[in-house]
Amino acid sequence: MAEPPTTPNLERHKSVVMLENDDALQIVRTDLANLVATAAKTNSCDIEELRKHLVDFEKLFTQFLAHRKIGNNIIWSRIQPLQTENVHTYQSVVEAPLATTKGDLLDKLVVLKLNGGLGTSMGCVGPKSLISVRNDSTFLDLTVQLIECLNKKHNSDVPLVLMNSFNTHEETQRVRFKYDKRVDLHMFQQSYHPRVLRETLRPFPVNVDLKDGVSWYPPGHGDIYNSLKRSGLLERFLEEGKEFIFISNIDNLGATVDLGILNFLLHPPKDSVPAEFVMEVTNKTRSDVKGGTLINYEGNLHLLEFAQVPKDNVDEFKSIKKFKVFNTNNLWVSLRAIKRLLDEETMRVEVIVNRKSLDGGVNVIQLETAAGAAIKNFNGAVGINVPRSRFLPVKKTSDLLVVMSNLFQLRDGTLVQNPARLYPELPLVKLGEHFFMKVREMLERFENIPDMLELDHLTVSGDVTFGKNVTLKGTVIIIANHGDRIDIPSGAMLENR
Repeated sequence: MAEPPTTPNLERHKSVVMLENDDALQIVRTDLANLVATAAKTNSCDIEELRKHLVDFEKLFTQFLAHRKIGNNIIWSRIQPLQTENVHTYQSVVEAPLATTKGDLLDKLVVLKLNGGLGTSMGCVGPKSLISVRNDSTFLDLTVQLIECLNKKHNSDVPLVLMNSFNTHEETQRVRFKYDKRVDLHMFQQSYHPRVLRETLRPFPVNVDLKDGVSWYPPGHGDIYNSLKRSGLLERFLEEGKEFIFISNIDNLGATVDLGILNFLLHPPKDSVPAEFVMEVTNKTRSDVKGGTLINYEGNLHLLEFAQVPKDNVDEFKSIKKFKVFNTNNLWVSLRAIKRLLDEETMRVEVIVNRKSLDGGVNVIQLETAAGAAIKNFNGAVGINVPRSRFLPVKKTSDLLVVMSNLFQLRDGTLVQNPARLYPELPLVKLGEHFFMKVREMLERFENIPDMLELDHLTVSGDVTFGKNVTLKGTVIIIANHGDRIDIPSGAMLENR
């Protein structure tokens, strides 16, 4: 990042919106230099680390400025249908015989979990990964248990890496002592970037106070590649003989290590181009219509996000007839290829402009990137159409209720669907926000989790409580009117009512 002399008298609220890109960039560079100078005076952070983060931000901002004029939308007419060779069936991958022992395969693997999110959407304070999910085990507990069991079973040495954000890093560090002797655990903090005022396109923060909760943000999981290299772990794992990294969201309880996919990567089929990047996709349903999808674009696989879709094509994008799969964000990536692209500075990903309104009516934008968007840079990149069971995210309390129920069983850190359920689809569960949005409030309304083995659909709204050993079957809709309360008695069986 270039650092022109600081100019404290420069009007902070002067807009650069109408300026030419070079002039706008020069003013923003001055703003960034002022942030560095302020941080140096107050000794508020590691200055060299700050410089690195702002270099990355400047690259994103430069890309954003360029797209103001040429547009960031995909040219819709250039989208081509996915070919058979673009997306492999899961069966064709996992049915191939393993080329070596499971332990030898696993010794080439690193597992990384994206651990930057907070539990605020479920009414919790702190990292989402520390929310209890099953038998008092948190997302992080289950992840560690999974890797620990895998290594013991196959006499392997799969390291676990957590990419934290500044929102989650300190609290996650505090609990790592529980796991250090169980797995080879590493963690690093991803970049932090300044929010940008929407009206002026100038950086919003005046100092480097990451705890103020409004001025800075983690720039999306597309930051993983640069942050992994900056941490020193990329070089370390390559020196240790690791070849692939499996990346997934820590709240996706279906994202387990799949030996079939790993075998496909390490020992590709004859006469095929070795894949440096695999994206797990799964079939769209009506609830996934805004999920990013794979497309064939100008000769390469691209990830098409909803934000990139022209307004005239939104309905077409949502159609499950044309765009049949979506990205689970389970990604398998060659470590050597990541290093090559970063060393050559040839990795390109689209900038996602995330508009937000802060308290007090301040409108800002966040410039972000998605990890899956890097797929277009890698040789031989493909998708694998995996079963829905590999996509089990817990975003709301309704999702939590499902994974806590007898619809699942816990085996070696992995949630597997209860074989006693007669059909594979999970029930649709909707819980009213007023009484069920927060985890603690939701759990207080159930003396224990109902039997949901034969449930198809559950809607609960209003002031409703459940006694012990309640059974729910078929379609159950319970709505308490405003001011009323409904108590489902212990031992009740509700079916299609």
